Amino acid sequence: MKKTDRTSKIPKYLFAEIDKKKAQAAAKGVDIIDLSIGDPDLPTPQYIIDALCEALKDPSTHNYPPYEGTKEFRQAVAAWYKKRFNVELDPDTEVMSLIGSKEGIAHTLFALLDPGDISLIPDPSYPVYKMCTLLAGGEPYFMPLTKENGFIPDLKAIPSDIAKKAKLMFINYPNNPTGAAAPAAFLEEAVKFCKKNDIVLCSDLAYSEVTFSGYRAQSILEISGAKDVAIEFHSLSKTFNMTGWRIGMAVGNAEVMKALAIVKTNIDSGAFKAIQKAGVMALSGGDGFTRGTNIMYESRMKALIDGLNCLGWKLPYTKATFYVWVPVPAGMASEKFCSDLLEKCGVLVVPGSGYGLSGEGYARFCITADEKRIKEAVGRMRQNKVFFKQ
Repeated sequence: MKKTDRTSKIPKYLFAEIDKKKAQAAAKGVDIIDLSIGDPDLPTPQYIIDALCEALKDPSTHNYPPYEGTKEFRQAVAAWYKKRFNVELDPDTEVMSLIGSKEGIAHTLFALLDPGDISLIPDPSYPVYKMCTLLAGGEPYFMPLTKENGFIPDLKAIPSDIAKKAKLMFINYPNNPTGAAAPAAFLEEAVKFCKKNDIVLCSDLAYSEVTFSGYRAQSILEISGAKDVAIEFHSLSKTFNMTGWRIGMAVGNAEVMKALAIVKTNIDSGAFKAIQKAGVMALSGGDGFTRGTNIMYESRMKALIDGLNCLGWKLPYTKATFYVWVPVPAGMASEKFCSDLLEKCGVLVVPGSGYGLSGEGYARFCITADEKRIKEAVGRMRQNKVFFKQ
């Protein structure tokens, strides 16, 4: 069987390959400390589970949901955005439920890109931005994220002819994989840039609630005039430990929402209504749960960074996300570093090169493991002489 041109351009999905390496090591009897994938290791809060159980008993949740999401869920999203970001949203035209934000990102690319259109993508970044641009027939143009620039793209470096051809631009702050936070000045610059060049600004805000030490992440829609050009993707996955539930939302520009709806109504039938009811409970339940988990995540993050710094690294504490972006020793490829770490120490992390060319030279460590295991991982590295040398 011959592959289509679009699928032949797509490599195997990074995290599927990580799962294979994990399974191979486990088959050899290795006690693996998994610091690879940003999948919360704690259960979904009980009050959300209880809401789902009650919703399942209601036969009205068993049939097809509205394509754009239930009115109750869309209203809950709008209320949460108002409370959290002081952003006004029309639940009928500016909010849509998603089967997880990954699905919404992919379908938005199909909705906005014609073959040959340019998508401006951070490098390194969540692989779906690039892969679904290619699947949609678009052409990715990469915006390097460098340590020198705080892992913020330099919009002034984008050639004017590229900017004029571009249909959309992705930003993702707090950032996966670097853990970087964006200042308000950059968000303002991004909105102005997209307005000037008639570009749809796609903000991936999946990690806005995973923050530390008083840091408060912003929505792009807090920026004046952003709704003229911006759509934002959010998810209940990271905030409420609901990665497997597949429930999220797209909010923002009404015209982009219409385009996204055309794709979604022809491809999927919406999120299960019972899960949307549980989502309403999550969004309306206050931020007490989130504050508690963030205290735990911050302790884990500091344990990891303090441990790595004792091995020669000089890493600052991150303000947000599950991730610590770790330079690999000089002269070593990131994939080699990660393979050696798994083989010698039984510690699984992700090579930065999997997130793009600018990710080479880094590895992404994740804190979705118990603090005791994080400290054990550092201990194994010390025992096996895995030190950082520039």
